[in-house]
Amino acid sequence: MASMSRATTDRRRVVITGMGWVTPLGRDIETAWARLVRGDCAIGPVRRFNAETFSTNFAAQCDDFELIDALGDPMLAERHADASLNGRFALASAYAAWQDAGLHEGAGKESVDPRRVGVYLGAGEGPPQFSSFIRSHIAAWDEQARAVDSVAFAGAAMEILDTVGELEQEPQAAVTHVADLVGARGPSVNCLTACAASTQSVGEAFEIIKRGDAEVMLAGGSHSMIHPLGMTGFIRLTAMSTRSDEPESASRPFDRTRDGFVMGEGAGVVILEDLEHAKARGARIHAELKGYGSTADAYRITDIHPDGGGAQLAMQKALQQAGIDPTKPGKDGRPQVHYISAHGTGTPENDGIETKAVKGVFGDLAAQIPFSSVKSMMGHLIQAAGTVELITCVKAIQSGVVPPTIHLERPDPECDLDYVPNQARDLSDQGGVEVCLSNGFGFGGQNDAVCVQRYVP
Repeated sequence: MASMSRATTDRRRVVITGMGWVTPLGRDIETAWARLVRGDCAIGPVRRFNAETFSTNFAAQCDDFELIDALGDPMLAERHADASLNGRFALASAYAAWQDAGLHEGAGKESVDPRRVGVYLGAGEGPPQFSSFIRSHIAAWDEQARAVDSVAFAGAAMEILDTVGELEQEPQAAVTHVADLVGARGPSVNCLTACAASTQSVGEAFEIIKRGDAEVMLAGGSHSMIHPLGMTGFIRLTAMSTRSDEPESASRPFDRTRDGFVMGEGAGVVILEDLEHAKARGARIHAELKGYGSTADAYRITDIHPDGGGAQLAMQKALQQAGIDPTKPGKDGRPQVHYISAHGTGTPENDGIETKAVKGVFGDLAAQIPFSSVKSMMGHLIQAAGTVELITCVKAIQSGVVPPTIHLERPDPECDLDYVPNQARDLSDQGGVEVCLSNGFGFGGQNDAVCVQRYVP
């Protein structure tokens, strides 16, 4: 029986029928994609708080974002008015993806059993009530003891901190909002695996559908750490660029002069659907998800393993599940993977190790595969990065164009692959883009990769 069940689930195909995002380059898919292809950059001075004294005082922000604009319904926006910024980003992306999938009204909505619809996010913690938190500490400061009186702090916090605001800091809050938005009553999960989280959320949602536990999954991530505590933490880790004199070009993945990543924010959500379910309701299919790989380095809390073995194994697992031998060319003589969306943070460690891992997977074919990082344009969206970058893979498949890595002016001898420097590349005359790999690697050595390809009936 176990063998028959496995065979049945292995035959399930999972497709992407809806996409939505909120990014520093735009809120709708086409606008942000056009800016990525142009090589526009959204990085500038931090405007959300006074960061003048911070060694990194710039980021890529989603300016002028309003939930009412995204949802278009005042009553719906009011229902989720207490959501944190993370939650609002997630709601906007999920709503756009749900609409894009044709599930928001009419026959599309009626064809879905809410008990067979789930949500799997890699949503980060909500922004803290920083000023209220500090006020509570100040109120509880014992000058004589030169310490915070914990009992006094509790009393002050009860008076000062907002209950709903505290709840909205919990990572699962965004999942609750999204499930409520669409009436999803199936599996509801959130993973908090740092920068790999939303790649992992898509992969795990893919597996939920393949094993038959849901027919539709909203998968993605949402995050903003552009606040004093978030920025300070990464500054203390010396992980972010300090090029305050030229912030617009500070994110420079794979460049010899790179000195760290640039913080971004936003969200991305895709609708994953069992193929037969999607066909039965006449859904438009953007692409097919074919493989997922996940590994852990078990090495160090803030570093990926220098040999890149975990990242390499995650990619190999995703490609194996997709039925692809990465060391062999396809029938057209090209590598079987036509584009890799790099994790590509712009830190000295990540870029060299990721390059090493890609070489380990593809061997002699690695240098022939376009391999770029959109973080050079929209910064690092932390837990939201993976799904946003998966959506860029889908757009590359649809358009035949791969986005560039901008600010790549000084080649690094250790980073010697094809990073699509500074200008997007149209591959239409070379057979287009049929298969993509999207990488997401996180602090603590969490490695995830998903393989997506053009849908062929």
